[in-house]
Amino acid sequence: QVRLVESGGGLVQTGGSLRLSCAASGVTFSDYGMGWFRQNPGKEREFVAGISNAISNTNYADSVKGRFTISRDNAKNTLYLQMNSLKPEDTALYFCAKSRWSWSTDTDSTFDYWGQGTQVTVSS
Repeated sequence: QVRLVESGGGLVQTGGSLRLSCAASGVTFSDYGMGWFRQNPGKEREFVAGISNAISNTNYADSVKGRFTISRDNAKNTLYLQMNSLKPEDTALYFCAKSRWSWSTDTDSTFDYWGQGTQVTVSS
């Protein structure tokens, strides 16, 4: 059974940094693209960043380009999201997700497994 567990969220001031992690189990992690999404109550889930299985391709939402970096360690079955220069509008519940394929898109319907999320709160 595929399991994704996020960690690393918390409360940070504007301009601060956080590093999210997502530990995967029950899947051949290196075969699949992965992604990060975020969501606030009453709002649609929003794509943040994605990475292909071989780490050769990454893609980002325009709102986080230049501030966030997605990476993965296939030997550790772990996905990361380094978030720098955080803004209050980055406040959300952050989810990691497994792509159906070896690459990643920005569409949540192309991901088939999701973690429970980790809360990121950026204070102004």
